[in-house]
Amino acid sequence: MTARRIFHDKAVLADGSIVEMTIWQLPQATSERPHALKYSLYYGRDGQRIVGYDNERGKGDHKHLGDKETRYRFVSVEKLVADFLSDVDKANGGHDE
Repeated sequence: MTARRIFHDKAVLADGSIVEMTIWQLPQATSERPHALKYSLYYGRDGQRIVGYDNERGKGDHKHLGDKETRYRFVSVEKLVADFLSDVDKANGGHDE
């Protein structure tokens, strides 16, 4: 069994920025991904990432806020999406454009 995409959403905002979220269900949990999920959540403009959450192999769960990368404590898909959207809201000054 291969990874199966279980969620995908992409929006282009009025200012041209992009919010894209993709989550895959993995065939089994691993030490790096004990929740058995792979995810990539992106907010950016003009090819530049402003906010990103992902768990690429070798790095585990982490987030990017501008140029700063920090570990992220995964609790649930719902919290992941809520935390990401909260950071997106902060990054764009609280404006839904």
